[in-house]
Amino acid sequence: MGFNDLDLSERLLIARRGTAYLSQRLAELTDDELDGPTLLEGWARRHLVAHIGYNAAALCRLMDWAATGVETPMYSSTEQRAQEIAEGATLNPPALRNLFSHTVARLDEKWRQLPETAWQAQVRTAQGRLVPAEETAWMRTREVWIHAVDLDNGGRFGDFPPIILDSLLDDIVGMWRKKDLGAGIALEVEGREAVRVNGDAETTHTVRGDLAGVVRWAAGRGAVGVTGGELRPPRWL
Repeated sequence: MGFNDLDLSERLLIARRGTAYLSQRLAELTDDELDGPTLLEGWARRHLVAHIGYNAAALCRLMDWAATGVETPMYSSTEQRAQEIAEGATLNPPALRNLFSHTVARLDEKWRQLPETAWQAQVRTAQGRLVPAEETAWMRTREVWIHAVDLDNGGRFGDFPPIILDSLLDDIVGMWRKKDLGAGIALEVEGREAVRVNGDAETTHTVRGDLAGVVRWAAGRGAVGVTGGELRPPRWL
């Protein structure tokens, strides 16, 4: 069973748990530590916090689209998205924290207010995919749990619910296959049969470890608890 096989209420609960987990990581950072680095090259923590806040605002726009039928894209352009993050990162710490808490609360309220019939309305992701509005639960779940680790102050993939790890692995391998990336790579989770990224290609590199370690490596967040992690994984988003 994957994340999207759960009832919507359960999916939203996991997204909210991830938000709480991320909020705790953020609360543990001092204002000065917001200037520190993240696991994302070129981004300080303040960039990441701005991104997470504006991502919630962008998902609110998709909720409005689903509720009204009026097309409301997540972002007007990739340039607008990048500029928004860059400007948000210049906010003073209290304003930055307020941006995060305010947009998180707005998204949760949009979720609570969306009519049941609107969850199947088609909306478009930033990557251009048409998906039902309920897909925002997974989009946000993926965002908050992974970025809690990216803050680099104690977040661990090992803290993720197993269903998120399994769904992330499916998501990542699926993206690689769609983009024709990762030929020759096999992922071997302890106690499971190895997953070959491209079944037709001979395996030339195997990454082995526990589920959390393999997913962390595949997501591009470093080799922790795996063997074969010296290879840089393909991009997936």
